[in-house]
Amino acid sequence: MTSPTRGGRRVAMMMMRMMTTHPSTTLTRATTTTAHCLSLSRSFRSHNNNNRFYSAGNVGGGKGGDDQQQDVVVIGGGPGGYVGAIKAAQLGMKVTCVEKRATLGGTCLNVGCIPSKALLNASHKYEEAKHGMEKHGISVGGDVTIDVSKMMAQKMKSVGGLTKGIEGLFKKNKVNHVVGFGSLVDKNTVEVTKEDGTKETISTKNIVLATGSEPAKLNGVDVDEKTVVTSTGALELEKVPETMVVIGGGVIGLELGSVWSRLGAKVTVVEFAKVIGGNMDNQIRTTFQRALKKQKIDFKMETAVKKAEKMPDGKIELTIEKVSTKEESKMIADVVLVSTGRKPYTENLGLEKLGIKTDKMGRVEVNVKDHTWETNVPGIYAIGDIIAGPMLAHKAEEEAIAVVEHLSGKEGHVNYDAIPSIIYTHPEVAWVGKTEEEVKEAGLEYNVGTFPFAANSRARTNDDSEGMVKFISCKNTDKIFGAHIVGPQAGELLGE
Repeated sequence: MTSPTRGGRRVAMMMMRMMTTHPSTTLTRATTTTAHCLSLSRSFRSHNNNNRFYSAGNVGGGKGGDDQQQDVVVIGGGPGGYVGAIKAAQLGMKVTCVEKRATLGGTCLNVGCIPSKALLNASHKYEEAKHGMEKHGISVGGDVTIDVSKMMAQKMKSVGGLTKGIEGLFKKNKVNHVVGFGSLVDKNTVEVTKEDGTKETISTKNIVLATGSEPAKLNGVDVDEKTVVTSTGALELEKVPETMVVIGGGVIGLELGSVWSRLGAKVTVVEFAKVIGGNMDNQIRTTFQRALKKQKIDFKMETAVKKAEKMPDGKIELTIEKVSTKEESKMIADVVLVSTGRKPYTENLGLEKLGIKTDKMGRVEVNVKDHTWETNVPGIYAIGDIIAGPMLAHKAEEEAIAVVEHLSGKEGHVNYDAIPSIIYTHPEVAWVGKTEEEVKEAGLEYNVGTFPFAANSRARTNDDSEGMVKFISCKNTDKIFGAHIVGPQAGELLGE
């Protein structure tokens, strides 16, 4: 049914020629990065602000609307929540955004996407200085060393600047920002519990739930964010551990495992499934995992972690079990990173009280078919990580824009077939659309075009030629079913 035909090869070769001709790109990365917030700022500034805006309270904890009924209250100030709130204000609505953190940006900006990208960048610079520059005739003189505290300070500087940038956008667009834990009283009332225990209520015509997600727990493994950590703790380690075990071979585990591996830790990834990388094309996955193994990251596949115990010397002893044979063994590590996925953050939100339906995974059910994202309770909507679909910041943002456009009487739309995914390791992995396995399972006739970076002149010149480009297209029409890249700057190149 498939073959690497001349047409398929031509598409891939055109892609590679474009990479050579255009060595840099001005496109914003598909996932949330530093450039993401800057691009949002530019787009919000360019909007016509002649609409009547509602000015309420002082940013950081003002009363929720000065006792006036809001057009919409957004619970959650992450990428979906703050984008939706700003867009709603630009469309002339009275808006309040309720966020339990003192800073806006949610998990992504505070303890997720942004800080992890800062450490990925810093660790790559260190790796290059220590192992990659000498062969190019560049010598730094003496040993290359790491100052983890300075690395973390630079990370926090980036995070702080971006979160303050969102506060500035709230002020500019007259979005009321209330700090506290938001929960549902009824379909037109949100209760906010402040840090000091005081409460206030906000009356509103519509409510958008954008509360995001939190790390999933693993039975038998208790997290202390010091030696047994989630992604949050892995971004705050005070020194490079000698050994690290990463439980889970998904995006988060591979990115953060890559950070600490490059900085000198001996990293082992323990994965329950047969493969790493989740819903990744198998050919790309094989190339990617081979590259990680070259970087001395070890893998224990089809292996379950049964329990973790702290030893007298502070190290962690893991009991692991081979899935096929049930054979148990032990592993010792200085730090254990639990990255077994994330779950919707809906605890104490008040869903049960209002009878809002959720699925078996705890995700809020919404009306995607009619492009409203409304729950079964009229006037209450949900977006982002708490509904079905990939837990990605840019997916939440698209849903947020669509919801508020619907509320303003316009037509909202999200193309779920064109949501890109990126793993910011080195080499990067980026893909959009269907994998070859999905196309094959759907019974579609297709062509495959591949091209290795090893045959690309610029990649070879830069001595950075690990990886490949893969296109999957319709055999009859050349419509692209999927595009997949593993290699340098894959995230930017995918946008091209």
